[in-house]
Amino acid sequence: MEMQNFAPVMFAGLVIVMLIGFPVAFSLAALGLGCGFYAIEMGWFPAAFMGNLPISIFSILNNDLLLAIPFFTFMGAILEKCGLAEDMLDSMGQLFGPIRGGLGYSVIIVGFILGAITGTVAGQVIAMALISLPVMIRYGYNMRYATGVLAASGTITQLVPPSLVLVVLADQLGRSVGDMYKGAWGPSLIQIAMFALYTFSLSIFKPHHVPGVPIEARTLNGWALWRKCLKGIIPSAVLIFTVLGSMGGLPFQDHAVATPTEAGAMGVVGALILAGIHKRLSKALLWDAMQATMRLTAMVVFILIGSRVFSLVFQGVDGAIWVEHLLSGLPGGQIGFLIVVNIFVFFLAFFLDFFEIAFIIVPMLAPVADKMGIDLIWFGVLLCVNLQTSFMHPPFGFALFYLRGIADTLFKEKRIPVPVKSNDIYLGSIPWVIMQLLLVLVVIFVPQTVTSFLDKPVVVDVDSVVLEAAPAPDNEPAEGQSDDPMKDMMPAPPDDKK
Repeated sequence: MEMQNFAPVMFAGLVIVMLIGFPVAFSLAALGLGCGFYAIEMGWFPAAFMGNLPISIFSILNNDLLLAIPFFTFMGAILEKCGLAEDMLDSMGQLFGPIRGGLGYSVIIVGFILGAITGTVAGQVIAMALISLPVMIRYGYNMRYATGVLAASGTITQLVPPSLVLVVLADQLGRSVGDMYKGAWGPSLIQIAMFALYTFSLSIFKPHHVPGVPIEARTLNGWALWRKCLKGIIPSAVLIFTVLGSMGGLPFQDHAVATPTEAGAMGVVGALILAGIHKRLSKALLWDAMQATMRLTAMVVFILIGSRVFSLVFQGVDGAIWVEHLLSGLPGGQIGFLIVVNIFVFFLAFFLDFFEIAFIIVPMLAPVADKMGIDLIWFGVLLCVNLQTSFMHPPFGFALFYLRGIADTLFKEKRIPVPVKSNDIYLGSIPWVIMQLLLVLVVIFVPQTVTSFLDKPVVVDVDSVVLEAAPAPDNEPAEGQSDDPMKDMMPAPPDDKK
């Protein structure tokens, strides 16, 4: 076998090991090492080439940016367990409930707010389903709409800053996390608008699917209701603006005062304060949050190590050149490349977690995108929009699994009168997946949805630059000084008369 034919074989092996179900981090490392020993045996690169592996792994563990992941995870885990979601859903549901689709609007708004402060899909879907699903069923909401809006609103957290996906993509693309956050604001707001517009359309054309809640069902009214709403919104907004503002992640912000790691640490302190305000701060909560953070951080590190082993060997057999030739020759230029890449990532997301896609696939795609002149912030946000669907599309969407488990629990506890069918969960997710895919197309064909929130590059017109030289100094020799300065620096001749 020739070396130029080995890169496609490695890529095919990558697909196979990802489908067999064994933990990707370990199977990927085993595939990389096996292929590396084979390449050494064939003489494609020397054994000393594999000596770069320990250095490469150490560079991963020495990456300060990745320290932001445990901080943001810990912050999200605390806020997930401190009762903030329950309080906000209860107050928002009572505020918007009387209008048609009001409970759907409240779930979408709370999902957006929680997405900006928690960053965890599992906790968000579970918390919102526990509170809102029984209320929606009680007041006659369509089952497919109810399950769909809960799952979709939970996945918003993958796109809304400070998303962990954006941190990882910024690291893999070599771009600023703050710029990645600023670029994600446009698609995030468009996503919320699309969800709200769909709910509004249902309230007009199929009002029986999203009926209003009777005003008599309110337990709070007037200022008491508004106070409860503001009690959840104001501290959350302060935390969001503090964390994102400190790292330059707000739209049109042109400077930062903290690194992502420092901003994450600040967010943890803010989350502890919020938990204290809601009187939920306890040793049990901290222990659960630390365990969740430890599990996710360990998973990320092992996936990173496995992907680095594979990518080192893949680069050694000129895999990057093979990928570049494969993708750069696609018809349609940048648009054709982006469409093919997003279709590829969409189908990979049926089987892989977003961390695995970010650490394994993105390093292969980023150099090609950069050479084609694609803004890597635009490219990263576009991939993030696409990766949202990995939690939603049947049959492997994790958000649907979480919803399935919560629905069964609620029925066993007799909090809902009828069981929720898997058919309703899967079919209910389809309109929301379609909306997410429409957003992918919007971001592809209208890059300004991302780039308009970024700092404008400074463009210098070299033709208009005028160079003005300073006037020459007056070089008239002083009295007793010659015209030649070198002669003045020479010592005087000896006096013969002495």
